[in-house]
Amino acid sequence: MKRASKVAACLLLLPLLSACAGKSFLAKTASVPASVAASADYPTVERPVAGCAAGENAFECDRRAILAMPGNYQVRFNFDETVVLKPGYTRKDPKRSGAFEHVLLVEDTGKRISLQHILVMGGGTITKHWRQDWVYESPKHWVYVGNQRVEPRQREAAAIPGTWTQLVYEVNDAPRYSGSGKWNHRYGVSTWTSERGWRPLPRREYTKRDDYQLINGENRHTITPQGWTHEQDNTKVIRKEDGKDVVLVREFGFNEYRRIDGYDFKPALDYWKSTSGFWADIRARWERALAKDGSLTLSLRTGDEDFNKAILETADAYGKDPRLDEYKTKVDELFRKYVNVGTPASQTKHSDSSSH
Repeated sequence: MKRASKVAACLLLLPLLSACAGKSFLAKTASVPASVAASADYPTVERPVAGCAAGENAFECDRRAILAMPGNYQVRFNFDETVVLKPGYTRKDPKRSGAFEHVLLVEDTGKRISLQHILVMGGGTITKHWRQDWVYESPKHWVYVGNQRVEPRQREAAAIPGTWTQLVYEVNDAPRYSGSGKWNHRYGVSTWTSERGWRPLPRREYTKRDDYQLINGENRHTITPQGWTHEQDNTKVIRKEDGKDVVLVREFGFNEYRRIDGYDFKPALDYWKSTSGFWADIRARWERALAKDGSLTLSLRTGDEDFNKAILETADAYGKDPRLDEYKTKVDELFRKYVNVGTPASQTKHSDSSSH
């Protein structure tokens, strides 16, 4: 596979693939132009949407909806700034991009389902993309609070029954953002809607601007006959040095995962087969770090991808020589350098329940 050798060239093209559901990633590939990604060159594969039958167990209906997400997709990413909230601000131009993405099932233990996204380009070039974990009736979970930090949040007992918490992770499996909500299966359509929560800036933003620091967003996932969609109701927020938040503008995001046939997604399967052992170890490292205190802070600036790059390149090396012990020292050093567990240098009083 052509991966590490293309990193330098692709760094120049990375901003093109900038609207990936707010998820940051390393440039090991370039995006497909929106005009191509939106084309009908690859036929759509439709499947019935089961929803939830009368009397059927809601938990099983929820699981069926989540497990409908794996597959092969042509994806369109669309972001439009809508309501201006700060005097003097001018809306930025809409953003359009696209990609080919394989979504695979990493784990299913019943009440926890893990899905990994892998971007696939022509010529066998791939990028390990974001991961989403779904946890049923989780009593607590980590949340992003700003300044590259996540902290634990205990949920109110009355709000837990019937909910699923979605945990979203970076390309290096670092925690990115989270949210909880219920699946709704009315009218035979399965839709999950989150509470509002904080998240860091996505690449499509921090590579081009520095006039705000946070996004406060609500997510909605819907299972469709053609695949699934991810809608975002985002508010872009300026966080001042004194901790005060100033709202800038609202944004609507619409990301469509259209299930297709005819495109070669085999490189994604080959990559995962050769590197899954490495990534299982990385996931375990993050889980151990969070288990120590529930809080952690990354020692890097927004937009600094040295950590991502080093982890992904080590995964490539493991794929060629799968001896985990050979890479333990390097990964240990990376985690010591970039991952700080426990109390942050400056405390923040903002939680994921803030609304704007």
